Amino acid sequence: MSLAIRVIPCLDVNDGRVVKGVNFKNLRDAGDPVELAAEYYRQGADELTFLDVTASSSHRQTTYDMVRRTAEQLFIPLTVGGGVRSTDDVDTLLRCGADKVSVNTAAINNPQLISEVAQRFGSQVLVLSVDARRVQGDVHTPSGFEVTTMGGHHSTGIDAIEWVKKAEDLGAGEVLLNSMDADGTKDGFDLEMIREVRREVSLPLIASGGAGKVEDFPPAIEAGADAVLAASVFHFGTLTIMDVKRELARHGYPVRGLEADEATPRA
Repeated sequence: MSLAIRVIPCLDVNDGRVVKGVNFKNLRDAGDPVELAAEYYRQGADELTFLDVTASSSHRQTTYDMVRRTAEQLFIPLTVGGGVRSTDDVDTLLRCGADKVSVNTAAINNPQLISEVAQRFGSQVLVLSVDARRVQGDVHTPSGFEVTTMGGHHSTGIDAIEWVKKAEDLGAGEVLLNSMDADGTKDGFDLEMIREVRREVSLPLIASGGAGKVEDFPPAIEAGADAVLAASVFHFGTLTIMDVKRELARHGYPVRGLEADEATPRA
């Protein structure tokens, strides 16, 4: 593996503040997004993801301003998602300083949006965000995983693996795979889900949901992820970006920003 593994903090923003909960419930305040973005840049984050978890139209102007102020703090790629419904929304976010734009619900409602964004801006701009979980109740899918919307509260009945394959064909440039079952639990990433997606698609894959300790990150890469994303462990000081990078390097994975002796795998 020659490409460096990316470590990506995620800022889930609600009403201008970073929040984090468990399975998208019981949200608690984690700080100011602009200040946190600047701190993660100083810590050595490879990228930053900014998700407006409410994305109502009444908050859209505030979000645009926040994206501008966040982008001013960074010299690393910034992905922004939440409430993106059209190519014009993508254009506005790019003009505000985003490097990539994440789509979720709008792409499910209108899959051609993926092709429209890819054709207008290039596939590298579009990150497909997939909130997936194991099927529940009467829902059945071939893979046993389904796509959800509304923060995991709405079941779509769409097979998660088939959806990612379709998105790749339509022109998505990257996949942010978030396990709704693991989200915020700190019990580790959903390795089975990562393996299933990696088996079917060649897109760069970001693993999200479940990180609780440094030992959780290398298995996600082994399962097929190209990048690891986390939120609460960074927001509340459990881990730093460099803690994760040192652990990845210890397992032989290439990372950026470590001294030569730190990046050498231990015997």
